[in-house]
Amino acid sequence: MRVRNLVWRLVSVYDPDEKAQPVSAIARRGYQEMRIKDALKALIRKKERGSLIPMETVWTQQADDENQVPLPEYPRPQLKRASWLCLNGWWEYAFTGTREVPERPDGRILVPFSPETSRSGVGRTLHPGEALWYRREIDPAAVPALNGRKKGARLLFHFGAVDERCTVWWNRHRLGRHRGGYLPFTFDVTDFLREGKNELLVRVLDDTDQGPACRGKQKLHPGGMFYTPQSGIWQTVWMEWVPENYIQELKILPHVEEGEVEFRFCMKKPAAGRIRTACGYNTCVSEKDFQEDGSGTCRIHLEDPVLWSPESPHLYSVKIEIGEDEVESYFAMRSFGTGKDENGNPCLTLNGQPYFFHGVLDQGYWPESLMTAPSDEAMCFDISQMKKLGFNMLRKHAKIEPLRWYYHCDRMGMVVWQDMVNGGGPIPALLCTYAPTGLPLLGKVLSDRHYKLLSREDARERGRFEKELLAMIHHLSNAPCIGMWVIFNEGWGQFDSVRLTELVRQEDPSRPVDHASGWFDQKAGDICSVHNYFRDLVVEKDPAGRAFVISEYGGITCRVPGHVSTEGTYGYHAETTETFAPRFHALMEEIRSLREKGLAGAVYTQVSDIEEEDNGLLTYDRSVNKGLPTDTIN
Repeated sequence: MRVRNLVWRLVSVYDPDEKAQPVSAIARRGYQEMRIKDALKALIRKKERGSLIPMETVWTQQADDENQVPLPEYPRPQLKRASWLCLNGWWEYAFTGTREVPERPDGRILVPFSPETSRSGVGRTLHPGEALWYRREIDPAAVPALNGRKKGARLLFHFGAVDERCTVWWNRHRLGRHRGGYLPFTFDVTDFLREGKNELLVRVLDDTDQGPACRGKQKLHPGGMFYTPQSGIWQTVWMEWVPENYIQELKILPHVEEGEVEFRFCMKKPAAGRIRTACGYNTCVSEKDFQEDGSGTCRIHLEDPVLWSPESPHLYSVKIEIGEDEVESYFAMRSFGTGKDENGNPCLTLNGQPYFFHGVLDQGYWPESLMTAPSDEAMCFDISQMKKLGFNMLRKHAKIEPLRWYYHCDRMGMVVWQDMVNGGGPIPALLCTYAPTGLPLLGKVLSDRHYKLLSREDARERGRFEKELLAMIHHLSNAPCIGMWVIFNEGWGQFDSVRLTELVRQEDPSRPVDHASGWFDQKAGDICSVHNYFRDLVVEKDPAGRAFVISEYGGITCRVPGHVSTEGTYGYHAETTETFAPRFHALMEEIRSLREKGLAGAVYTQVSDIEEEDNGLLTYDRSVNKGLPTDTIN
């Protein structure tokens, strides 16, 4: 009764600059239409999650050599050099209660797996107030030379991602600090090199959900839709030699209508360059000097360009030579946008034509390694399984993957709708979960300028989120597969989404934007984005004329004996292995019928089970596809 009364009180919340709207009667009708039993069962938790049942995927089971370097593949496929060395493998680690350098290590950790994972060999959580230390000795002579020589070259040290705040020392010289657990960063260690062994030290701090940093689904007390936290190094660490004047940044912009591709470079000094673009037997060569400031552009015209799509994921290979620097890259000719379908309904487009994006919510978690895939093959497996089921899109949810994951989506033909990782204060479950689920109209009238309600009072942290949002777009913008940016999900830390939508469009005008997936719609962005797990699926006509997308639905729970990681379960519409398929097929028929009524896209929840959630199409260990024939999803 207390929860219900609080829900009804929330209908009085409205935009602070507008008059209150009489929403109670409409909200009650929506509440009555909802499948109340399913909603209450899923949303109201009676106890904390117990211990997880140990589980591994086949890729970890196959890694029987403890000295085998995990994830040894080149981590940056669109700016690839030959003179590099992967530093994944065994490092020393230590936990301390202070920020002083530990006297001795606690043991060995397998990088890039977080200490909370079983794959790391540690199995310990980093708590607020603790520090996690990494140490490794490195001989720069082991890094392959640049064009056979190292004189005049620079040695760069790259981290794919470290969660969440870290400081790095090289031979006890502090190289710098980095904040943000999902983005890469680089240090130049050339000036601190010495002959033979060099010492690397990394100190990591992580508040997880006890602080406002972007954290996604991590929670120190996990359960339900929130999962085991992780910390520290969780993506590939590597080094490479580069010439003194090297390509620092490469931006690739396909112009489909003009049949051209544009390359933008950033270098320290001006230099002459040449680009070779290959498309099978068709090779185009262009040579161009760059501007005096070291930045320049080069456009290449393609005769009869081959367009990229999920059905035909064609990629062009590229070799770039500028001064002494040589890199390999790739691109695709494709465009994403909005338009009208044959019935005049607002729709999404691919290559200028109406295209229905039917995707799956992809959170990218693994039982033995959490956010780090156990291998490159494991990344490909999830993508290929969803392709086999007929899906053409993955919504990468509250996580930024390593660049190789996007490369596999590019080459395998899988569109990606990319979420920004959520942050802010504690998520108010009543406001951001219970109320919008029971009162859908609340999600249409609440302003996201209520910073206190949405746990976004800290102006400095709002600025940090904005900076990381733009950094994510800058980092991933070259990936052909990315077809939409998603700024906020279900109000988690949401603020100023109208303004942020315009900032995103300025940073990348080539892709549509979902400013608020689920609810708390501010009438911005390119789609009306709704989550619907409990009510009848319908297409709503958006007054703003945006395309209508059901950006989360389904979530059907199905526990497969012997392949679950908890005794209890969390999810919607529980089914057995015998009844799951008919229920799922019926839901797919609903989606098919809604396409004719103007549905522009839909996202089924989810790719795999995760811990207490047993609502995946695959089990958490990826051993079982829950009996779905490959022709049931179109």
